[in-house]
Amino acid sequence: MTYHITAMAKGGFDEVCDRVVAELKKEGFGVLTEIDVKSTLKAKLGVDFRPYRILGACNPPLAHQVLEAEDKVGVLLPCNVVVQDRGDGNVEVSAMDPAAAMSVVENVDKIAAIAGAVRDKLQRVVDAVAA
Repeated sequence: MTYHITAMAKGGFDEVCDRVVAELKKEGFGVLTEIDVKSTLKAKLGVDFRPYRILGACNPPLAHQVLEAEDKVGVLLPCNVVVQDRGDGNVEVSAMDPAAAMSVVENVDKIAAIAGAVRDKLQRVVDAVAA
């Protein structure tokens, strides 16, 4: 089992990031956190790095359901979506596979269906951005 859902998208980096956020919204997610890895590595280490952004996405109703079923599952939240520039107008979009991440949880039987629903939503997001 892979731990991510990945596809390539055409367009500029910022444009693809905007499309990812719009598609997440269509699936009921909001972006709680946004980490600009390129800027952070430059500021903290003086390292030049490709455009790379980590979006912390959350679907509140589904997050509530999974937290009710397993209170420690918050260590695996929010669902991270990575957008990174691969050059030549290619931007890679990767989302965590919540089914893979949740498979390590003790009460996996209680949350498997929720993780599957979240995975399906994230798959639609990645597919829509890559289309």
